[in-house]
Amino acid sequence: MPEYTIARYKKGGKRFEVLVDPDRALEYKLGRRKDFTNVLVFDEVYTDANKGLRASKADLMNVFGTTDVEKIAEKIVREGDLLIKTEQRRKLIEEKKKQIIDYISRFCVDARTSAPLPPLRIERALEEVGVKIDPFRSAEEQINEVISELAKVIPIKKQISILSLRVPPVYVGKVYGYIKNASDILKEDWMNDGSLNVTVSIPSGLKVDFMERVSRLTGGTAFIEIVEEKTI
Repeated sequence: MPEYTIARYKKGGKRFEVLVDPDRALEYKLGRRKDFTNVLVFDEVYTDANKGLRASKADLMNVFGTTDVEKIAEKIVREGDLLIKTEQRRKLIEEKKKQIIDYISRFCVDARTSAPLPPLRIERALEEVGVKIDPFRSAEEQINEVISELAKVIPIKKQISILSLRVPPVYVGKVYGYIKNASDILKEDWMNDGSLNVTVSIPSGLKVDFMERVSRLTGGTAFIEIVEEKTI
């Protein structure tokens, strides 16, 4: 018997289940796999797969608008709950945790000092408050909830910095690519002498590194001013 797991979908007080390949179904649910071929293991829709109870065609038509098992299975895997293996869940949670820590270290700062929050401090705080990370929701969808939990043990706020830079003409070619890739350019003015005045937005957690890098690339000749710190 091929290896399988259960994907489950509930609507209108009714439950529908299909048996799917664990790895292929997970890849499909995460959007890493576009083709549903060979995801479905058994060509049946159940109300209780463990008991072998099949869903009626009337219920399938009423809920899904079709009796095509493949199409129904796609919807169940995409929108329903997928029972995954312990190791799969652990890896997914670790991936999502790293994404969340990276986001917070870039976009959040210490609410008292406006200093960046080191990733290790964030990770320890996550463990301290016991934040539950959903392996199937994107990091962005969970950020506000996670920050609310972290605020119980560390002063934290989401913030972006608006910076004004003036780069001498001799360094513009060297530094412009970095500025464009590392920040969001809000306004740029090219002066007659070839120098560049530019206003940028950057996650506050990256502000210090950004300013130091621009200073190094321009031999300390660039003028950099913090125009505004905006809580988001």
